[in-house]
Amino acid sequence: MTVKKYPRQSVQRRGRFADIPYETEMIEGYIDGHNIDFLKNRVAFDLEWNSKDQTFDRDLLAMRTYFDCGLIDVGVIVTRSEELNDIFRKEKDNMGNSLIRKYGASTTWIGKLIYRLDSRRNGGCPILAIGIRKECVEGYD
Repeated sequence: MTVKKYPRQSVQRRGRFADIPYETEMIEGYIDGHNIDFLKNRVAFDLEWNSKDQTFDRDLLAMRTYFDCGLIDVGVIVTRSEELNDIFRKEKDNMGNSLIRKYGASTTWIGKLIYRLDSRRNGGCPILAIGIRKECVEGYD
């Protein structure tokens, strides 16, 4: 597995990665192709918002692999809680449609993640799972 660590570019580039990695490491005996959104101080972080729920499988496998390789100590995944559906039912998009149409049962939310954690798909990698609740949205407490 080849691990390439890319720094974020300046704020003006809106969080894009540099073209050249600041560090490259080769680990023998592992498959390649795992991506994690953010990595800092041995903490892996992914934000999953309205992706297909299979994305959790990819994220957990990546974090598990990075943990097994000794690259991270913990993973953090932030997603939405089911109770945000109350907000999505009330709010409309710019076409006047309820936002709930965009957030279906097969999209990422904390219940889909907890199921995978209970199945131990993260292996030995500790995961902090955060589900954004309705109280976190201004005006919906």
